Amino acid sequence: MDVDEIRRWDARAVEASKDVVSRVTRGDLQRVTPCAQWNLGQLLAHMTVQHQGFAAAAAGNGPDLEDWQPRASADPVAAYRSAADAVVEAFARHRAPDGAFWLPEISTEFPFPAATAVGFHFLDYVVHSWDVARSLGLDFVPESDMVAAFLPIARLVPDGADRLREGAAFAPSLPADGDSADFGAVLSLLGRSPQWRPETTLGRV
Repeated sequence: MDVDEIRRWDARAVEASKDVVSRVTRGDLQRVTPCAQWNLGQLLAHMTVQHQGFAAAAAGNGPDLEDWQPRASADPVAAYRSAADAVVEAFARHRAPDGAFWLPEISTEFPFPAATAVGFHFLDYVVHSWDVARSLGLDFVPESDMVAAFLPIARLVPDGADRLREGAAFAPSLPADGDSADFGAVLSLLGRSPQWRPETTLGRV
């Protein structure tokens, strides 16, 4: 996919994430999530600052981690929605297909092409929408065309020992049941159990 197509899919994924996050109440913030080291409030803070960091990257900011530091909010849902709108707008303004995105949480030594960076963001927010929904005890299954769009990106995520390090984006892949293009199978590819329920602790961000 070219960057414009990925950008369109990313905007749809972000909009879907806003719908899921809008279900969160203050009483839900201590819930466990598929990201074993974070409760729901901490996951929302991570999701919010990632939007802010990617928006800063699209605006041409360099490898400065300041834009990627989570901050407490009196209204985490409103903060999330604001950051979600801001990153979609920032991606829309970023029109140079090969323009560099600095993503200092991944590397401070080199930037990433726009299509790669927006692809990372797209993948994260499909998966994080599922994380939030499962934390709330809700189902989240993206449309089949969206699954088909992010499956090639998911397959590019390296597996193996790197996923065991502290702070790794995904846990090691799990055995998958069914077709590899099924959303549950993609979750397994990224180290999340499709059967995860709030009483379990399997999975990482």
